[in-house]
Amino acid sequence: MLIPSNMLETDTLTRLIEDFVTRDGTDNGDETPLPTRIQRVRRALDKGEAVIVFDPESQQCQLALKREVPKEWLQALEE
Repeated sequence: MLIPSNMLETDTLTRLIEDFVTRDGTDNGDETPLPTRIQRVRRALDKGEAVIVFDPESQQCQLALKREVPKEWLQALEE
């Protein structure tokens, strides 16, 4: 299930993004400051290049590139 980023409170969205950009293996040696990485992800969400995926079974949210999400999920989001 996809969740529109504007449905989350600002603090919740920020914590989700921070969790994503600070996970092991996400920086790949990138020394970009944390605020810049957060801004990049927020911009990708705002532009529709990234989406928030919620798994009801695990109750977990993930960020994913829009092009990696099944098309039927995107259609459900637009309805």
